[in-house]
Amino acid sequence: MATTQKHEKKPLHLAKLHVHRGDTVLVLTGKDRGKRGTVQRAMPRENKVIVEGVNIAKKHMKAGRGMAAGIIEKAMPLHASNVMVICTECGKPTRIGHEHVASDADEKERVRRVCKQCGQLIQEHTRD
Repeated sequence: MATTQKHEKKPLHLAKLHVHRGDTVLVLTGKDRGKRGTVQRAMPRENKVIVEGVNIAKKHMKAGRGMAAGIIEKAMPLHASNVMVICTECGKPTRIGHEHVASDADEKERVRRVCKQCGQLIQEHTRD
């Protein structure tokens, strides 16, 4: 008998991704290779991201409370290693570097994400 392996979730303190919500990314592999989209949701414990308009699956929904039955299109998760962040400055797909900067107000050291190609700061997106 073939056994299926279920991957356990990472502990929260070890879960880190190079991709954050709001980043524009390029899909590297799969049926949507070459497409660009915005990360709607990042799931660091599972190493997955949901990208707007990419990896769309049709889901047959049964009628429920206040919902009509029908076929809906839903964006499914991609593995985080299959996407590459697009730099906000140079507009090219790039790897992410980290720069440690001392904060003025306190002694805490902050980490900023930088583009490996142009060296510019990758702009953080504010939460809505």
